[in-house]
Amino acid sequence: MIDTPLQRRSALALLAAAPFARAQSRPIRLVVPYPAGGPLDALARVLAEQAKDTLGTVVVENRPGAGGNIGADLVAKSAPDGHTIVMGAVATHAINPWLYAKIPYDPLRDFTPLTLVARVPNVLVMNVQTAQRLHIASVRDLVAYARANPGKLNVGSGGNGSAGHLAAEMFKAKAGVFMVHIPYAGGAAAQLALMSGQVDLTFDNLATASGNIRAGKLLAIAMTTARRSGIMPEVPTIAESARDLGLGDFDVDTWFGLFGPAHLSTETTQRLNRAFVDAMGTGVVKARAAALLAELAPDTPEQFAAFVRAEHAKYGPVVKASGARLD
Repeated sequence: MIDTPLQRRSALALLAAAPFARAQSRPIRLVVPYPAGGPLDALARVLAEQAKDTLGTVVVENRPGAGGNIGADLVAKSAPDGHTIVMGAVATHAINPWLYAKIPYDPLRDFTPLTLVARVPNVLVMNVQTAQRLHIASVRDLVAYARANPGKLNVGSGGNGSAGHLAAEMFKAKAGVFMVHIPYAGGAAAQLALMSGQVDLTFDNLATASGNIRAGKLLAIAMTTARRSGIMPEVPTIAESARDLGLGDFDVDTWFGLFGPAHLSTETTQRLNRAFVDAMGTGVVKARAAALLAELAPDTPEQFAAFVRAEHAKYGPVVKASGARLD
């Protein structure tokens, strides 16, 4: 048989496609380290559905427990073949490593970052009646009152070490104020306490607080993110409101992202990144994210790795200063 350049090119193309074809013959397991029904789970499921044309079957598997550590650890200890990945979060990769006395994985060494998926803004909110009584309508008003009246304001959260608690601790440290922290058993309980006037303010997830903000029951003082949210662009950020009060670099939100185990090949990493970034560009995923008040934020593996390192470093001092510790 004559070996022509065309035949050689065809053979090379078939060889290059073989791993991809084999990969499609096995389902990809997308681990969600939290219970079904939450925003992270919802995004994981719509992404899995939209990525199937490229990756084949993607099965979402919920492995909740220990604040997300159980599901994250399962993936950290999986074979680096691209068939087991996790939808991690700010908790699993930036907060928990500092919060838990023992954690079974290293968030930086035991994973291959694939892409950031979405960011959900947090918002500093006050009970409307409290804000009116204390004449607080802005971050500057809040800082001025807290500095003049140390310990008179209390801030609720969904529990010790929760995202809301740590946002409050970061705010207190940067602004140089003292407010009493009151932990509750979950964010819903903290918001009920805020609505009833048992606590003065919270740092809440926008998806949770938006309904009561729009109904006029809660006052949105400021967004905790570096930039204004496209969801409520009329609400300023903490950073822009009080740059000269030590808060110019304040940037806190809830984020979700995809990770594989450490030592994924570059080819597999890029293939998974492209598939999920393309999925985030579909109208179905955009609509689901909008319904969850989540802002899609796809990026490259390199960008996501740098982001995770920065988030991990940011939360270390905050968790230590808070005194929160879980077994």
